[in-house]
Amino acid sequence: MDHRTAPGTIAPHVPAADWQRAQATGQPVVIVIHDTQPTGLPWQRIVVPFAIAGAAVAGGWGLVAALCFLLDATAHTATVIAGAAGPIGIGGLTLKLTRSKA
Repeated sequence: MDHRTAPGTIAPHVPAADWQRAQATGQPVVIVIHDTQPTGLPWQRIVVPFAIAGAAVAGGWGLVAALCFLLDATAHTATVIAGAAGPIGIGGLTLKLTRSKA
């Protein structure tokens, strides 16, 4: 340890001569730290998690809506194809996909 460095944790702006004089005379060394952090809640700590959760919920609802739209389009497409195709037969089995209108 350097003879100019004070032992322990100390602010770097305290001159070594002042420290040594305080040690020799028994005077306390007073260190003033100016704290400029605002009091109260930092809003960013609160708003960011809610924004992320809101985006996740909105994305989830968007996926559900897209899936519902695709299933609806698929059902309509299958109905149109089945109505246009008429009865389908494989071997001796005949499958009628839609009801007759009569």
